[in-house]
Amino acid sequence: MNEWIDELSDLCAAGEASVLVTVAGIRGSAPREIGAKMIVTATETIGTIGGGQLEYQCTRVAVDMLGKDQTMQRSFPLGSAMGQCCGGVVEILFEPLCDGLPPWLRDLRSLHGQREPAIIATRISTTSPTKFVVTADRVFGIEESDADLKLVAGAREILGGDLEAQRDIQLFYEPVVVPDLNIAVFGAGHVGTAVVGALSVLDCNIRWVDSRRRIFRHVPGNVRAIEAADPALEVAAMPAGSFYLVMTHSHALDFEICDRILRRKDSRYCGLIGSRSKRRRFEKRYRQQGMPEQLIESLVCPIGVDGISGKKPAEIAVAAAAEILKVKEQSAAVTSPAYPENVHPLRP
Repeated sequence: MNEWIDELSDLCAAGEASVLVTVAGIRGSAPREIGAKMIVTATETIGTIGGGQLEYQCTRVAVDMLGKDQTMQRSFPLGSAMGQCCGGVVEILFEPLCDGLPPWLRDLRSLHGQREPAIIATRISTTSPTKFVVTADRVFGIEESDADLKLVAGAREILGGDLEAQRDIQLFYEPVVVPDLNIAVFGAGHVGTAVVGALSVLDCNIRWVDSRRRIFRHVPGNVRAIEAADPALEVAAMPAGSFYLVMTHSHALDFEICDRILRRKDSRYCGLIGSRSKRRRFEKRYRQQGMPEQLIESLVCPIGVDGISGKKPAEIAVAAAAEILKVKEQSAAVTSPAYPENVHPLRP
């Protein structure tokens, strides 16, 4: 997730010294992926690079670097030296920031706010490190004429292909893109609020819709809260391949929203809160209206992974979030020829 961009920008703008700690390379097994980040200040750590002894040691190193201006890279064996069972070796990049908001970070924050894909390009060096941001047609954070052409070319190659963090000796590329997991949650009651809380910590975009005024209290950063007089119309605003959770205060409204979702024929998941009897009532009415059976069967109700039967909002939220993650992974294995209209009938 990319919350670190705002967190680090706010710290730099406030003049608070910090160290950006990044997993910049892995050999063997490791607790986190390349590009995982943690921010260390004098009073707190933000984010995680995997926990355990690795994170403890890196935090100590970072605290000693606060207020300095020299980038450092260190290798941390995870086996016998640290007692972590992963057993691999992790390369960690330590980047102190203590002199205001650096241009690359300022521009990255703006690009990310505009949802424009970008690559953070870094030449790792203790003497003259280079860091800037590359998009498909521009370079940010540095004068383009001063940019390392090899870094720019490598970044643009990644932009046009597999958007994964990559390391090439001392060249380090980190994609910053808008997540492709799009979720619409209809309903901001106790359950809807708990569901959004559980989902918002994932790498996703959430559109949270309710018809009631001033119903939204706490809205996480990756959530867009919408007061809509006619919530069903908001279905059309979602991109193809989205996930939907329908849990409003009205069965009639639930029915209309689900009807619009199913008739789009491009959802990855349409989940309706309720009992099996509620599902049967909805199915009967959809059949009376002539909805194809394949679409009706793709409706998920009750929601939540099997084996979790609790009815408390937090329990429903955990079960629903787990189901969405499970369906997301399953859907990646389904090819379009098998489902020509992109209807996704998978049910964990």
